[in-house]
Amino acid sequence: MESKPKMENSFEAKGLRSHYIANLSLDDVGERVAICGWVARVREHGEHLVFVDVRDRTGLVQVVAHSSVDLRSEYVVQVNGLVSRRPVGTENPALATGEIELVETEIEILSPADPIPFSVQDRSEVDEATRLRFRYLDLRRDRMQENLRMRAKINSAIRASMERQGFTEIETPLLWTPTPEGAREFVVPSRLHPGLTYVLPQSPQIAKQLLMVAGFDRYYQIARCLRDEDLRADRQFEFTQLDLEASFVTQRDIMSFISDAVIAASAAAGISVDHEIGEITWRDSMDKYGVDKPDLRYGNELIDVTQVFSETSVRALSAPCLKALVAPYPSHLSRSKLDDLVDRAKGLGAKGLLWLRVVSDTDGVRLDSPVSKFLTDQESKDLIAATGVSEGDVILIVGDEWAKACQVLGQLRIDLAKSEADPRAYKFVWVVDFPLFEGVDEDGRLISAHHPFTMPNEEDFPKLDTDPLSVRSQSYDLVLNGWELGSGSIRIHRRDIQSKIFSLLGIGSEEANNRFGFLLEAFKYGAPPHGGFAFGIDRLAALLVGEENIREVIAFPKTQSGSDLMTGAPKEVENKVWDLLGLSVRPQKKDLS
Repeated sequence: MESKPKMENSFEAKGLRSHYIANLSLDDVGERVAICGWVARVREHGEHLVFVDVRDRTGLVQVVAHSSVDLRSEYVVQVNGLVSRRPVGTENPALATGEIELVETEIEILSPADPIPFSVQDRSEVDEATRLRFRYLDLRRDRMQENLRMRAKINSAIRASMERQGFTEIETPLLWTPTPEGAREFVVPSRLHPGLTYVLPQSPQIAKQLLMVAGFDRYYQIARCLRDEDLRADRQFEFTQLDLEASFVTQRDIMSFISDAVIAASAAAGISVDHEIGEITWRDSMDKYGVDKPDLRYGNELIDVTQVFSETSVRALSAPCLKALVAPYPSHLSRSKLDDLVDRAKGLGAKGLLWLRVVSDTDGVRLDSPVSKFLTDQESKDLIAATGVSEGDVILIVGDEWAKACQVLGQLRIDLAKSEADPRAYKFVWVVDFPLFEGVDEDGRLISAHHPFTMPNEEDFPKLDTDPLSVRSQSYDLVLNGWELGSGSIRIHRRDIQSKIFSLLGIGSEEANNRFGFLLEAFKYGAPPHGGFAFGIDRLAALLVGEENIREVIAFPKTQSGSDLMTGAPKEVENKVWDLLGLSVRPQKKDLS
């Protein structure tokens, strides 16, 4: 057998070991080496010998030892031994070091281990709560080791991209002032200023804009951010994002900076993606896919069939907008599953869902459905033509206002096709031209869709007075496989435009000064045109390593309830801590039930 190559990015072992395990090969046969690691498995071999699998961060090797050495799984050991070729026929081709073993060994137990609550071998299934309770053991598993090391490579690639493009890494404060963003913030009471608080930053948004005023031109940071929001598969209280801001740039420039970074991160994970990431407008994304974060791994665009039924007598088809979807995998859709889809659509807020199956008879294809007998021949023909269906296909139709019809059918598209999407496909897309405002509150004030410093599309400036809800913003999201990685915008740097937006949002001058007066003051002293972006590294890393939950790329995550099962946090603190802060805790109400 030929000797295998050394470990990629090989580095020198120091201290108690002469080699990392993965760097041992046939080239080392006859050499005495020292390795350190954990006992993975012990196998008896006759009366006097045992085979011990020892692993470190790089790999695993077989050690031949005398049975007088009392070894158990997860003991920490140092092994001094002679590298030897395994006897012919005993090689292990599944193991990188499968052609060699260590013989004539001396083993020192550096640290014994109690029996562990679960096996750290990846083939074992472990309850999620147990994994998080003993996270330090869970992190020994190959899967978690690979995930976190790959995340480190992704971070390194992102940093290299930013530096290559002329960005300066600058850290911003973790103790900050309340920001104008929409999520709840974690509050930190001040000991030196009783009754006053800091907040932990949701993002470095205002700080990085101040850095533009300061003349740094191109800033970036791999930033730790915190939001007191409900947890889910793609959200934790604490998260990490690539945060950047640049001056004298356009929207296209910012998108180019970020595209370079995510392509570099993907390459670090061994994934090749297109060097020209495509884009779609928010309106087209909603119209074609029913969501503003489309998953492009599968097709099946929504089809507008409103005109097909413009003169219909069917009440269920008399709606402002009718959207149709040709269901993927129609052979899977039994009558009971179609009924389930109807219930699902109603649960999403639709008035109902019509389904029509395409069948054939001696007269050609026709539509079979509970409503098909109410359709005219022309309506049936026009629907078949508009959707391009053939025998066996199933058409799903939702009628409602445009936004609702798109959203409901878009979610059904995801439900039906997501499980069949290629997990090895990576489809980035930019979504642009978002609305500047997302609606009106109960007091008649416009609601900002992004934040109040987002620059409107210059073409739409006149509409601020006449039709503000139709105004597009200079904002943009990056989406990967149906996950929103992050968002950004060109910022308002002109006082007249900022005053106009504040007025439309119902923010008076006093409120504006209270909330972010220090930023507005800074803008008085020469603010360059600038824009920025931030994307979640947790989400990107999870997708690139093939995980569905960001907990699998975070060393010490919280549960969905926000608890840390390993440390027991959150915990009570002693009363003297509250006294020091000048605070008291409201007693919990007793449950009288």
